[in-house]
Amino acid sequence: MIELAQIAKLRLHRKPFGQLAMAELALRWDYALPRKTDIVIENLEGIPKDRQVFLAMNHTDRYNYWPFQYALHRAGWPYTATWVKGKYYDRPWMARFMDSTNNIPVPSRGYLLVGDFRKEFGRKTSDDEYRFLRNVVDGLGDLEESQLLGQTSEIQRFIGERGGSLAAFRRDFEARFEPLIDQVIRLNREAICELGLNVLVFPQGTRSVRLSRGHTGLVQMASHLGAAIVPIGCNGSDQVYPGNSPFAKGGRIVYRVGQPLECTGPELAPHAVREPFKPLTRHAAEEHGAAFAAATAVVMAHINALLDPPYQFDAAQNSGGAQGAARFL
Repeated sequence: MIELAQIAKLRLHRKPFGQLAMAELALRWDYALPRKTDIVIENLEGIPKDRQVFLAMNHTDRYNYWPFQYALHRAGWPYTATWVKGKYYDRPWMARFMDSTNNIPVPSRGYLLVGDFRKEFGRKTSDDEYRFLRNVVDGLGDLEESQLLGQTSEIQRFIGERGGSLAAFRRDFEARFEPLIDQVIRLNREAICELGLNVLVFPQGTRSVRLSRGHTGLVQMASHLGAAIVPIGCNGSDQVYPGNSPFAKGGRIVYRVGQPLECTGPELAPHAVREPFKPLTRHAAEEHGAAFAAATAVVMAHINALLDPPYQFDAAQNSGGAQGAARFL
């Protein structure tokens, strides 16, 4: 799993070699032969060229950002850095590929919990074990210290070695988690403020053909850096990339670009947090969670409006992707 020393060494590049190589040596030919892939970006001009923004896209399949990055490259638009899950840095060869293609690993609390547990006990958590640990670090469920006695021996040992009590475990966990988030903030600041990169984020957090509720990390980071969010609807990529194969099957992908949502604009300003805060931290969530959730709902609604009906929210706005601990493995 990705550790602090590894993420601290990561550097983004204004012209990422990996993206250039993928575009010219692989995707250029894959999208032309033998089955042509037609890539359309509607309202490309909605992505500013005079400033950097966050690009918020639905995540229908494993590769739906590749055609988009390729089309931006061919059109001469700024390159991107992309938020990815920490699990993609678990294997050295994959970590090298991710580094070369300008990705920003964003280790979540769930990833850190599951990874630490697996490292110590050689197995993944059960869903019940994961939910208990997650409730502890989130401070949910009116947990009492006595409830630890009803957990598995591995959970009791896991918490016992990290403070002993539930409260001490939570403090120990946040002390380990926040330095990782400091590095995530650094990388986003470098991309937006120094390197001229737009940052691509999938706010729903996991792959799902239908759009689902969004996580609040995007609006937190955008607000912290004072950058606009541009909603983008991806339609058809799941048909071109229906499985795990990185080779396109051919077809038509339509990306619809919405107008920038400014932090001070009419859509997001009603939910703005005026005081300074550190994004992705427990304190920020506890103090401003309602505002972040409301702003995220605005962003997701704008993405939804750019999607064809098969990709829009269902009635419950649920995800069709992986759930629980499976999201981090």
